Amino acid sequence: MLFEHGDNHYYVVWETSCTSGAPLLEWWYDDASRHSIEPWYRKIDDTHHRYTAIFGPVANISHVHYKVNNYRLSTKQYTIVRRGEAELNRVLVIADNQNGPTEFRKVLTGIQQYYGASSKPDTILHVGDAVQNVGSLSNWQRQLFAPMEDRSGLHHTTPTIFVPGNHDHDKRRVSSNRNLYMDMYHGLYDTDELGKAAVTNGSYHRFFHSLSVGSARIIVLDAECASKEESEFLERELKSLAFQSARFRIVAVHIPPYIEFWDPYGWNKKNEKHWGEHIRLEYDPLFRKHNVDLVISGHQHNYQRSTVSHSTNSARLGTITYAIVGGAGGMLDLERVEDWNMYNVTYLNHHFVALDIKDRSLSWTAVSSTGSVIDHFAVQR
Repeated sequence: MLFEHGDNHYYVVWETSCTSGAPLLEWWYDDASRHSIEPWYRKIDDTHHRYTAIFGPVANISHVHYKVNNYRLSTKQYTIVRRGEAELNRVLVIADNQNGPTEFRKVLTGIQQYYGASSKPDTILHVGDAVQNVGSLSNWQRQLFAPMEDRSGLHHTTPTIFVPGNHDHDKRRVSSNRNLYMDMYHGLYDTDELGKAAVTNGSYHRFFHSLSVGSARIIVLDAECASKEESEFLERELKSLAFQSARFRIVAVHIPPYIEFWDPYGWNKKNEKHWGEHIRLEYDPLFRKHNVDLVISGHQHNYQRSTVSHSTNSARLGTITYAIVGGAGGMLDLERVEDWNMYNVTYLNHHFVALDIKDRSLSWTAVSSTGSVIDHFAVQR
């Protein structure tokens, strides 16, 4: 599976049924010399051996190729297509497929039909909760990998920008942590950081990052592990030239600032209403202050979208859109627990979103698993 993390960096995760002798990931540009990366190895069990290789920075050119070799065998060549700002960048947005492989396959079938046989998204933005239990091998196989392989195969050539959800975490940042396939985030670029005390006490994390997709700048946040480090990162990124000069400014965070549908018992009796309060109380004022255009979340298993003014001050122009896209397969949230009196659209069924970005244009189309358009808006700059 192919992931994009930070500007111009990719990592590839693959698995074998036995240890693979001296495997290497090769990557290269058209008509250019090849680079070889030795992967990081982790044994899942006797028949599942996982390898992770990180490569980059990748130059801003249109194609990057990669394959995996060992001394006997090689995978086929895979190609990552990279688009410029003036080109159409097609982003597939999904979230919360966990524990719902049957419905996830229906969503993936709808995605195939939407894009057609001759086209595909350039990037997948997965807004969290890919599996129910990160320590369960069968969850990873049944809930994510098998449906992706069976219905699309997109995960080989379409990079996934992964936004961590509450089900995607093992907060113990140690090499033996229970997260079987997403533990590579710790020490992503600087292995010396694994020596920090914060690694063993669970407060250290590197899920948050930022990157550009065409003319949009996207900040990815970790909703589950609030920290001083992440708050400082967010303020720094919001003020950065890369973010402020982008045509479109986007934040992706799993838990929405404003939740309306949930299990009433968990919401009221188990204090689950407080899980994401820091996002609404601390982060959202910063989103508005720094003119974020679009906040994309999952967590709530249905679809909602709201577009409101950045400020109650009429002298400040601009709007911010909040979108909840938690409908890729998980059990739906159908009971209302709050009413923020702000959402323009509510759809209580499974869905995906096609986000198209091209130069001065952004187009957002939410589509049901059966192919019906349930919401659409566009922005011109």
